[in-house]
Amino acid sequence: MASGEGKKSGEGKKPNANAKGGGKKKEVKKETGLGLSYKKEENFGEWYSEVCVNGEMIEYYDISGCYILRPWTMAVWETMQTFFDAEIKKMKIKNCYFPLFVSPGVLQKEKDHIEGFAPEVAWVTKSGQSDLEVPIAIRPTSETVMYPYYSKWIRGHRDLPLRLNQWCNVVRWEFSHPTPFIRSREFLWQEGHTAFATKEEADKEVLEILELYRRIYEEYLAIPVIKGKKSELEKFAGGFYTTSVEAFIPNTGRGIQGATSHCLGQNFAKMFDITFENEKGEKAMVWQNSWAYSTRTIGVMVMVHGDDKGLVMPPKVASVQIIVVPVPFKDADTQAIFDACDATVNTLNEAGFRAEADLRDNYSPGWKYSHWEMKGVPLRIEIGPKDLANKQARAVRRDNSAKIDIPMVNLVEQVKDMLDNIQQNLFDVAKQKRDACIKTVRTWDEFIEALGQKKMILAPWCDEMEVEKDVKARTKGETGAAKTLCAPFDQPDLEGVNCFVTGKPAKKWSYWGRSY
Repeated sequence: MASGEGKKSGEGKKPNANAKGGGKKKEVKKETGLGLSYKKEENFGEWYSEVCVNGEMIEYYDISGCYILRPWTMAVWETMQTFFDAEIKKMKIKNCYFPLFVSPGVLQKEKDHIEGFAPEVAWVTKSGQSDLEVPIAIRPTSETVMYPYYSKWIRGHRDLPLRLNQWCNVVRWEFSHPTPFIRSREFLWQEGHTAFATKEEADKEVLEILELYRRIYEEYLAIPVIKGKKSELEKFAGGFYTTSVEAFIPNTGRGIQGATSHCLGQNFAKMFDITFENEKGEKAMVWQNSWAYSTRTIGVMVMVHGDDKGLVMPPKVASVQIIVVPVPFKDADTQAIFDACDATVNTLNEAGFRAEADLRDNYSPGWKYSHWEMKGVPLRIEIGPKDLANKQARAVRRDNSAKIDIPMVNLVEQVKDMLDNIQQNLFDVAKQKRDACIKTVRTWDEFIEALGQKKMILAPWCDEMEVEKDVKARTKGETGAAKTLCAPFDQPDLEGVNCFVTGKPAKKWSYWGRSY
């Protein structure tokens, strides 16, 4: 995560979750299945907080900015982890684990880097009642934790490349408006740290990793993203260049950095003396990369797909893909219906789906429908006496509420088709909404107008840092300043095009907007 992320607005700001009454109200709602009290279109911030809690993704904790990640969330994280971990292992990247604590001397070695993170670093100053002689930092990211040891382990060209990754938590203790998943004081992530003999190898890996991040968003979370390069102002502190995948939240008109893949160049190699003897026997500095994606991905998924009934989970990452609900009438043979539900679940699980039956007898079918819709389960299968008699089941999609009767003999094939269709449809709808928010502008007036309309703005500019600072200053307001999100790799024609701010010849097209 680049340190220069957009300063946060009050999106998703939560009143004290421990205040008496706040907690109780939620409990009652859960028992009565009354759904959400906020609408996505009307009060996005409150809607988002409520969906995260009522959908059982998170629970608020008694330390501000920290959240309990519940099993519904962890299942999504584990699915992404399984995919990503297997992919990086194919690339010969190995997992390791470095300590959580950083000594101040090491942390402060790379000046630009620590300046970027300084406000967010949490320090341990006490052990029991006694003050520590030297305070110890908790990692905000692990460059400075790992690189002294890269210097020790890398001696000659045969020690390269060194490609390590760790799955861990990091702590960043800054900001005024915590938001579940999007901005929390502790979060889970993976961070890869690699060292190469040549710039070409480092450049190649940056893009390979970025493609994996695109796949996580587009293939798993069904969220369209734009691949591009960050501006000098927005790049990783102390890095050489930063690439990212950028998502967009149409409801708030904000961009959101999805994941970052940085080329660190030789900057850290210089600071930490990471050198090797090349094949000619000469001393050379390594080229390094670092790259990360975090639990923020899950927040983007909730924001993009969720609706006024609750979460909408893409089938690929849903903890439960199919919920089977019995619908017994007064005189029906309840046991036969329950048996049919169990048999359906077994058939689906054996076919490789994640299916469960809700056989609780103290809740009505209607309550169960609302409950599993709130949790975003992609497909609901209802079995009642008629279905039993006709050897069929009724399937209801979460994404568009479409209902279809499925003959039991075709159950597995039709469920597979429906889940594939839901996954694709979620992506298509999200892309359609995102694309409707993209506006190409060429002048300052058009830019300001588009910003007021909550657009993701594609504009030509002269690529000067002072100009971006000026844009930030001139657009600063209640909802935060506009900045560059990325310069897309897919660049429109530049011939005869001028910067929308200065009128100088434009050097690149960049996406601009407010951001999380």
